[in-house]
Amino acid sequence: MSNEATYFLLDDVPWPHLDGGGPSAPGAPAPPQRLVEAAQRSGARRKFLARGEGGFHSQYSEFPAGFTVPLHRHDHAEIFVILEGSATMLGDGPTLRAHDSMVMNAGYEYGFTAGPDGMKAITIRTGAASTTLT
Repeated sequence: MSNEATYFLLDDVPWPHLDGGGPSAPGAPAPPQRLVEAAQRSGARRKFLARGEGGFHSQYSEFPAGFTVPLHRHDHAEIFVILEGSATMLGDGPTLRAHDSMVMNAGYEYGFTAGPDGMKAITIRTGAASTTLT
């Protein structure tokens, strides 16, 4: 095992195009085009951080006020941490605020609507997950 560390300085990581292209996890499938187009129109954006280093895949995301990520699921477990703002989980889920988090097993169905001040979050997954709208 190597004694290496990889640093991700958020200000130095570029904002990729949300067209399914740009830097992403090697072998990671692009999100559904419908979701990508809605995100582009709204101003939502994300930066890819870890892309397999240490077995992790992570991204930093920003969502404008009121933007809804529809119900979907991934094929890898993940932890979702709200950094700023809030998100109300679809269905009967709670509203998560800054510093709240949730852990989801692979296949768990979820979606959310960003709160009135928008939302900034970090997602960390155990693999290069695919996204399935439900």
